[in-house]
Amino acid sequence: MTSLNYDRHCAEIAGQLGQLRATLAGADLSATVPTCPEWSLGYLARHIGGAVRWAEQLVATRATDDIPEEKVPGIRGPEGDDPAALDAWLAETAELALKTLPAVSADTPVWSWAEPQNAGFWARRMTHEVAIHRADAAIAAGVAYEVAPEVAADAIDEWLEIVQYVQRSQPDDSAAELRGAGRSIHLHATDAPAGLNAEWVIEFGEDGFSWRRGHEKATVALRGPLTEVLLAFYRRRSLDSGTVEVLGERELLEFWLERASFG
Repeated sequence: MTSLNYDRHCAEIAGQLGQLRATLAGADLSATVPTCPEWSLGYLARHIGGAVRWAEQLVATRATDDIPEEKVPGIRGPEGDDPAALDAWLAETAELALKTLPAVSADTPVWSWAEPQNAGFWARRMTHEVAIHRADAAIAAGVAYEVAPEVAADAIDEWLEIVQYVQRSQPDDSAAELRGAGRSIHLHATDAPAGLNAEWVIEFGEDGFSWRRGHEKATVALRGPLTEVLLAFYRRRSLDSGTVEVLGERELLEFWLERASFG
């Protein structure tokens, strides 16, 4: 269950793309992205925009199955690393998303690779696809990264839901190893605004793991500002970065991060 509504997710896609464009302004698009070392900054930007265009096409056509990349108009973006062309393409991508997604309801049936199979899945997925990869871009460009607290919290919720889905549906995936009773992880944001409840408890069981928002003692805790907890949990920031604390059995948290490798 998402903590942000469909309209907010639709608006966030365009908003996050706008912030990405600001991050890229003046940056060296040929620079290597430290958190995605096989990618350049320009490639990362085209990957992000292409993902949004793919999702937009799925929703626009009410797809009942996957759409191959070659059938998505403009998915690869401009050739080369011309900053003006890339910026214009990202702006057009945001406009496409803002035109298509708000024109339908969240429960409009649309194929997806997980659950639920509707437009709401894609609005939420693309919100966090752009938000997290925008962090990759900020790290590569050497600029500050900020994300709204409620978006950061929803990104952690979504990631946990997707890892649970993968654990249920893909028994050969490494996520299947996230089991074993008696162990738990606590995520604790130290700067969350009142009422957000930006704390999570992940409990391992014999058949998998469960999670909920809450404050409880656990086998290991990851503690710090919400944005930094998000980045560490998505493996964008090292546990030794100095921005977060790990209290308790660090090995369990590392075990989780190695096997819950989505994102």
